[in-house]
Amino acid sequence: MFLLRYFSRLEFSRKILWCYVIWWMVMVSYYFSSEPPIWLTSLGIGIIVGFALMLCTGPVSMERFRTRFWESMRLFICPFMVASFSALVAGNQFLLVFSSIWQENLVAIAAIAVFLVLVLVIESFFIRGEE
Repeated sequence: MFLLRYFSRLEFSRKILWCYVIWWMVMVSYYFSSEPPIWLTSLGIGIIVGFALMLCTGPVSMERFRTRFWESMRLFICPFMVASFSALVAGNQFLLVFSSIWQENLVAIAAIAVFLVLVLVIESFFIRGEE
């Protein structure tokens, strides 16, 4: 029930962030590598850049992590995802974030469309339930 309530109240900006995550997951599923250096380097970049983002956006404290956990975690998760995406797709003829294989882009777009439709259904279900 918690997830349904969460998705029923999802702000537009968070929907966009979820679309980014879905795109990343689809592309990573195509280009996944179990090589530890890719993931360790991405983790290191995520920590270094995430900490810099924390410093730029407010005080670095346990209180901030407790009260705004996911907001704080996104500052670390986003650079990790960017670094891992870049490392995994390097040399595979991507244009920006788009694969040169149109079917891969189509799968990612379809996954995002399914997500957005599900969110709309959940929103309409909760709106009707509150009336």
